[in-house]
Amino acid sequence: MGNFGNFCLILALCLSGYSLLAALVGASQRRHGIVRSAENAAYAAAVSVTLALASLLYLLLTNDFSNSHVANSSSRDLPDFYKIAAVWGAHDGSMVLWVFFTALFCAIVIFQNRFRYRDMMPYVIAVLMLDLSFFLALNIFLSNPFNQLVQVSSAGTQPFVPADGRGLNPLLQYWAMVIHPPILYVGFIGFLVPFAFAIAALLTKQLGDTWIRTTRRWTLLTWLLLGTGLLLGGKWAYVVLGWGGYWGWDPVENSSLMPWLVSTAFLHSIVVQERRGMLKVWNVILIALTYLLGIFGTYITRSGVVNSVHAFAGSKLGTFFLIYMALVLFGTLLLVIDRLPYLKSERRLDSILSRESAFLFNNLIFVVACFAVLWGTMFPVLSRHIRNIEISVGAPFFNRINIPIGLLLLFLTGLGPLFAWRKTSFESLKKAFLWPTVLAVLTCVALLAGGMRDLRAVVCLTLCAFVLVTILEEFYKGTRIRMQGKREGFVAALVNLTLKNKRRYGGYIIHFAIVLIFVGLAGNAFNREVTAQLSTGGEVKVGDYSLKMAGYREGEKSNYRFAQVSLEAFKNGRLVRTLRPEQRVFETHDGQTTTTVALHSTPKEDLYVVFSGRLEDGSCQIKAYVNPLVFWVWFGSAVMFFGALIALWPDGRGSSAVPNA
Repeated sequence: MGNFGNFCLILALCLSGYSLLAALVGASQRRHGIVRSAENAAYAAAVSVTLALASLLYLLLTNDFSNSHVANSSSRDLPDFYKIAAVWGAHDGSMVLWVFFTALFCAIVIFQNRFRYRDMMPYVIAVLMLDLSFFLALNIFLSNPFNQLVQVSSAGTQPFVPADGRGLNPLLQYWAMVIHPPILYVGFIGFLVPFAFAIAALLTKQLGDTWIRTTRRWTLLTWLLLGTGLLLGGKWAYVVLGWGGYWGWDPVENSSLMPWLVSTAFLHSIVVQERRGMLKVWNVILIALTYLLGIFGTYITRSGVVNSVHAFAGSKLGTFFLIYMALVLFGTLLLVIDRLPYLKSERRLDSILSRESAFLFNNLIFVVACFAVLWGTMFPVLSRHIRNIEISVGAPFFNRINIPIGLLLLFLTGLGPLFAWRKTSFESLKKAFLWPTVLAVLTCVALLAGGMRDLRAVVCLTLCAFVLVTILEEFYKGTRIRMQGKREGFVAALVNLTLKNKRRYGGYIIHFAIVLIFVGLAGNAFNREVTAQLSTGGEVKVGDYSLKMAGYREGEKSNYRFAQVSLEAFKNGRLVRTLRPEQRVFETHDGQTTTTVALHSTPKEDLYVVFSGRLEDGSCQIKAYVNPLVFWVWFGSAVMFFGALIALWPDGRGSSAVPNA
């Protein structure tokens, strides 16, 4: 089966290479039959990659330890649920998953548009197949999961089959890690599609908004999945790593955040191009940067240039990623420069007090935030290579730079809806600002009167109130107009307003979700923690909680040993929950130790307890945290998902949906 999987990858490379050449030849000679053969080759490549992935899954589920990937990533006692996750448990298998999603997306896009955009589609196919061919070549020649284990002796080499494998990395044995990497990969890879259409539009000089309208829903879906992957990664870090938080500005975390930031700017910017015919050059550059940052994230994860709990061990792929990114960037910039006459804006910016201006400032701040994260991530690498000095850049740097940027973005989220297109008069602006400003000031006064003194938290929650009122006003004004015109009740008018303008009001729901997430982030200013050594009957206090140790036990599961502490959590003298944090030791991974966090979560705060180990005197070391408002980060994420689904939902026949945000 390993040989069959390897053959499928090689066949897919041949098919994608043929599809690339056929698409270009068909476009240059205007022969649709050749282009059609390129489409068929792309479909066949997708089937071939799917068979390769199925072969790897079969090897894992049947415990074929003669295969190097299976031996390094799985074991006999590993549950089937995690054997599936073992596909991406090492970089060679994860590359198969990457090319699978790439091939699948290519096939879907080509099939969807097989009868449309006859001038653009050959070039779209060529860009898609170039990307697929590049990753297939890396997978086959530098990161092949179908290699067989051999034993070297004086007589030569012979096949080697170990009795058991090493098993999946214990840190990955968590439900979120089964779905987190695939979702994140989809988020990285999906931006290939709008990038391919942007390049095709440049090549064919069709630089209106056709390529944007064609890929808008695809881009939004990809953005949503990338954001979901980021949040699932945060959830994993929160409950598995046991350090008390969900975002630590780790280099691999940052590499996933950067394309999300730029793609968010792109989603806002295309509204201006669709509505006003402006920012054409900017949009092409933004989608190119988003695509390249997705590749850059893969480079960070697989090259070994940074140290991260999220990264794979170093491989030979890094140099090839850098060369590919440089060629794509250089080629795109040359193409943009050559097509500048066709990228002129159809209208000019009429006023600084306009919605176009608000979108532009929003874009610039997102790009600045991305650059700040990129600089902080790569500065240690640059200092090591240029000055041979290891300089670490930790969370304090990122917080100092990005908290003000984040607060400014939050303010702009509420500012945009208050402006009109083209130009806003001072009178209408004063009227629009009245209630949001009043409620924001009242919120600030209430927070200060309640004893809150952390400046960042006060500003954040004040801005949350400001943005919340602007969003509610938008829904209220639209609902009131519909109630008067259609004579509908409030609830019916609100629902129909949203369904008739899915893109606009789905966007407002996403903005509301961002407010909820910022409320959760503001809670970080009030985190409390304590470390204590407890014996049975001992107590420790953290925040309003008192933890009493009720017992200790040890045991053994099929693939690890565990030690568990029972802690009774009291609040105001009342027992609220018994918490049982664990520490696990995996002998198959050289005694690697992991923690299982015990968590009591409410909308107000999380009680978060970690068992750090048993000391020589028999006492147990406990770390306890009270993290306020974390619930709203996860709840806001769910609301964001819901809002994005509304914005993505296709309009029915006869719908009067208005394509503006």
